[in-house]
Amino acid sequence: MWTQVVGKVRLAFSPYMNHWWQVPLYVTARGLTTSPIPYEGETFEIVFDFIEHNLLIEKNDGTAKTLRLAPRSVAEFYAEGDGCAAFAGHRGEDLDDAGRDSKSDPVRPGPHPRLVRSRLRQPVLADPRFGGRDFKRIPRTLHRQGQPGAFFWGSFDLAVTRFSGRRAPEIPGADRITREGYSHEVSSVGWWPGDEMVKEPAFYSYAAPEPSDFPKRPFAPRRRPTIRDLSQFLLRYDDVRSAASPRQALLDFCQSTYEAAATLAKWNRAELEHNA
Repeated sequence: MWTQVVGKVRLAFSPYMNHWWQVPLYVTARGLTTSPIPYEGETFEIVFDFIEHNLLIEKNDGTAKTLRLAPRSVAEFYAEGDGCAAFAGHRGEDLDDAGRDSKSDPVRPGPHPRLVRSRLRQPVLADPRFGGRDFKRIPRTLHRQGQPGAFFWGSFDLAVTRFSGRRAPEIPGADRITREGYSHEVSSVGWWPGDEMVKEPAFYSYAAPEPSDFPKRPFAPRRRPTIRDLSQFLLRYDDVRSAASPRQALLDFCQSTYEAAATLAKWNRAELEHNA
């Protein structure tokens, strides 16, 4: 919920990009960041530092403000964070919406330092920008149509999405966010820490629109069976962690699911890919 408040700031002030690429947060070695956000000729950035357990708001003029990630309700977090935003000179309707939506929210205990450090290692190891770690080598090929790893605060997952370049059929009854997010054919892989339906950290892969034979394809790693759920394939984080070669197990999962989606949907792979 706290990341959604910060995400609303990014959404309110970042110039629109296709597929909502102006919306997500990005993994850092210490937590999450909005990356620089432009505003009236200036720039500011909001950072979750899960090592020191602070929220940092920094401006390009050298000024900064810190909010401690201590127990508080989402409404209180919004109110104090909004004070930081006001310090940076920024307000917006989306920020007010975030505050109104959370006024009846109970007090949150705040992130437990040891647990956060443990959980932080999972997306950091998965993020493709961190050299020598799991997601860096996904895929073996470089794609002309693709999105770098991004942390989506709405669904709380780290995603790497590849596109065929072709428009996809419109999803009947889809809302504006979904309609734009899936306006083109995609193959997506990612990681998330678990939720009420998937109660443990897992890597996932899906294709949209999904080719008819996609669910029948055997995916690697073969000795670590995936779970078909929620129209996607899941590979448990613990299965990757305990594999003989965790990086290879994850790479094989991501590459094999991508190849199945791209081949079955008849993507022009020769045009989209080249050897890394």
